[in-house]
Amino acid sequence: MAVARHQELRLSGRATAALEICAIAALYYGSARLGLLQQLVRGQVTPLWPPSGIAVASLLLRGPRVWPGIALGAFLVNIALGPTLPAVLAIAAGNTVAPVCSCLLLRRTGFRAELDRLRDALALIFLGAFTGMLVSATTGSGALFLAGALAPRDFWPTWSVWWTGDAMGVLVVTPVLLVLRSARPPKYARPSRWAEALLLLAATAVVGFLVTSHVPLLFVGFPLLIWAAFRFQLAGAAPCALAVSTFAVIAGAERSGPFAAHDLLTKMITLQAFNGSAALTALLLSAVVSERNQAQWEIARACGQLATMAARIATGDRLPTLSDAEGEKEAYAPHTRQTRRQTRQRSSPHH
Repeated sequence: MAVARHQELRLSGRATAALEICAIAALYYGSARLGLLQQLVRGQVTPLWPPSGIAVASLLLRGPRVWPGIALGAFLVNIALGPTLPAVLAIAAGNTVAPVCSCLLLRRTGFRAELDRLRDALALIFLGAFTGMLVSATTGSGALFLAGALAPRDFWPTWSVWWTGDAMGVLVVTPVLLVLRSARPPKYARPSRWAEALLLLAATAVVGFLVTSHVPLLFVGFPLLIWAAFRFQLAGAAPCALAVSTFAVIAGAERSGPFAAHDLLTKMITLQAFNGSAALTALLLSAVVSERNQAQWEIARACGQLATMAARIATGDRLPTLSDAEGEKEAYAPHTRQTRRQTRQRSSPHH
């Protein structure tokens, strides 16, 4: 009976793992098709690559066992885009190894998925995004160059777009998925809180309209990010950063607003500087506010405990009596005698 139960559990675990792998592959493929709608280089390099964020979040939440889903999704995406099969395999391998490296680096630093500490935000920015995504950009651009799909003069522009696109995917998509994992509807939220959330949503839509218009108003997104981070922490700042970055990418692809009448290099520098600044503002400010709130809560709790202890001491409830001291001495005496007996036995030469 026990053996049959054990085999049943193993089969159930394998079925669950297979479903997770298929689900991650489907999410990777679907988000990749959306990201390719705004491609800028060779039909497959985009300034915002959401699959990299999905891959890193999947590995952080479900563990390294789901890496085949990332590899399968990357292969299915690039099979119709890559110039040759070896290049497709190399690109898929780079897109798989990069988030795995990011996950390993984050775990080495004690990363917490709640992103409620400044060190977690810094780790995600500099290790998960900027460092880990070097692998995919270098592998992918090198594969295209070796396959003859890139001219030598186009290697570094393609590499820069690839790297920043993957990094932006981690910076703006991964925090949203980590927030969704622990998102719970507030039980005791006041009506004013709901009204503020709706107002923030409406303001985000207005900012999106301004960013994608022909007026260069990219900077109007930063007050929105500050508002979301201060009032709602990561739960509000992460979706706002994703929305603002998406609007900026759309404006860059359509050559509207501040991206009009500029070459590819200037446009990419402007776009990625804005996206990076927005992501950094949202993550760092929300982490700092969360740490401040946690510190205030701990101080208030400590003050409450001190006030309770002071009140009990003042009323005599916590003053030790002679009988209590004698009881503690009697309770401690057997333990003391046993400890001394063990010490004598260890020190005896005949033991």
